[in-house]
Amino acid sequence: MTSAPGEPATSPARPPAEGVTATQAMGWMHTARFLTTAPKLEFLPPLEVPEIAFVGRSNAGKSTCINTLTQQKRLAFASKTPGRTQSINLFSLGRQGETDAVLADLPGYGYAAVPKQDKIRWQQVMANYLVTRENLRGVVLLCDPRHGMTELDEILLEVIRPRVEEGLKFLVLLTKADKLNRAEGAKALSIGRLQAGGGEVKLFSALKKQGVDETAQLLWRWTHPTA
Repeated sequence: MTSAPGEPATSPARPPAEGVTATQAMGWMHTARFLTTAPKLEFLPPLEVPEIAFVGRSNAGKSTCINTLTQQKRLAFASKTPGRTQSINLFSLGRQGETDAVLADLPGYGYAAVPKQDKIRWQQVMANYLVTRENLRGVVLLCDPRHGMTELDEILLEVIRPRVEEGLKFLVLLTKADKLNRAEGAKALSIGRLQAGGGEVKLFSALKKQGVDETAQLLWRWTHPTA
């Protein structure tokens, strides 16, 4: 944990990792603020606090998910043209003057209108990040369950599998769940669990706030394992 100059290094006791309430977790997520942006891996600052990466296809609702979790309308830029975000954007979490975790919004991938050379460059940046980022503690993969996991999603799973086996946390969020009926949601969860290879799977709807509290609590536990 880091403190701003002039601030005491100590802070009031935090809630136990397993016992954090939805209100506490959502309050923590609401502290998110822009930290930096990096078009290439070498521009990312070295950090010691836990980092959670959000990844997914360009139309999977990644920016909307981040904005919903942080209760901020434009923290993550949701472009009307999928595939426009070309950099890794970092957002810090923690009380004023502190950073106890970081969210990383990675470029969306797979959008057809993006030039091939840009697709290749983004995929290389993401793969390098997911393999080499030392403080990475968890990955959240966003997937539209109406389309299921694509070949690019499965490639990403293969990239992070060795790190997952070493303890990297992994969550598949099935976004836009409000567009599914109960039976379709149950089926999407079953398929997602088969494909996730040991990762957790949750239904998520920004519109109906489905899965929002539970995801915030999970991200707190990932980043505060001994809190």
